[in-house]
Amino acid sequence: MKQEQQEASPEVEEVAPDVLRMQLPIQMPGLGHVNMYCLLDSEGAAVVDPGLPGEDTWQAIEERLQQAGLRPKDVHTVVVTHSHPDHFGGAGRFFAETGCQVIAHRAFRVMGKELAVCTPEPSVDDLDDRLASPDGAAEPDPYASRRPLPVERSDQEPWPSSPPQQSDPTPWGGKPRQISPEQRARWEKMREAGQAFLPQITHVVEHGSMLRLARREWFVWFTPGHTADHICLHDPVSSVFVAGDHVLPSITPHISGLSDRADPLQAFYDSLDTVAGIEGAQHCLPAHGHPFFDLQSRARAIRAHHDERLTRIREIGQGLGAASVEAYSCKLFKRRSWGPMAESETYAHLEHLRLRGQAERHRDEAGLLIYET
Repeated sequence: MKQEQQEASPEVEEVAPDVLRMQLPIQMPGLGHVNMYCLLDSEGAAVVDPGLPGEDTWQAIEERLQQAGLRPKDVHTVVVTHSHPDHFGGAGRFFAETGCQVIAHRAFRVMGKELAVCTPEPSVDDLDDRLASPDGAAEPDPYASRRPLPVERSDQEPWPSSPPQQSDPTPWGGKPRQISPEQRARWEKMREAGQAFLPQITHVVEHGSMLRLARREWFVWFTPGHTADHICLHDPVSSVFVAGDHVLPSITPHISGLSDRADPLQAFYDSLDTVAGIEGAQHCLPAHGHPFFDLQSRARAIRAHHDERLTRIREIGQGLGAASVEAYSCKLFKRRSWGPMAESETYAHLEHLRLRGQAERHRDEAGLLIYET
């Protein structure tokens, strides 16, 4: 069993100075837990990635916080690394019960819902002590200066709590992912209880923004690939790197072809290279699995895995000839993994090859994309 598949342990452990790892249960393919990190300070705590929505998760959160001598109302900040429900699910509950800050990247969106950002004129009264004031920088080097970088307030209306609907057909012509009856029933139950499934993001960050958490400064690294809005946090003083799903200890994150980027795999490659080049980021705290050291080697290993997958796709193409994304995915993945997610990742890899002149595509009479490598 991969360590990311292990069930959530109730144990709370300190994994870095003033940083606690709290494992929350999830029920998702290939995953048994998500790590919520609790960053302690004199005002209470900030949490990163508070798990799935629902009462089971919230009960686990309350139990883990209690072990640390905390209550939900002691949480003043929630940081969401990216727009997947096992990472943002508890953010809406925290906001509803405590009025805490909820922080995500400017590009954060769920089911096509963009984050509406209001950029009021900064004033001393409006700025939060834990957040940085604007200095006009854009896509800066996080270590070019110790001055705070932009963090803006978002004044959008709370998002609706209704469950998502079935999506449109995929770009490659495959069947859209179905919402299971169990998922729909859970969302309906939450809606009836008045809980928002989608969080209200109160503050947005960009690459280079600085957050003061756990009594020290953390820099935001924008790492698109797994999603278009993924961020990581780095504390250069303690060499701690909060990685979200970007770098995991023994599995690789899903790279979806359903992205607003033409080449999400290249975005992931670029983000891996960026992370591998960060000096002083040895101690990695992933969203799934156990903390580990040597972030750089793991980032390079994940890139090598996708290089091997591209080679395998070219080999598959030699045998299949002109074929659909589904046909490629059934050769690339084991039967237990067949379906929309496998097709989506296969599509991302085929598009990467096409954009580099190593594959061609056309649509057949049924509207399916057909690739030749």
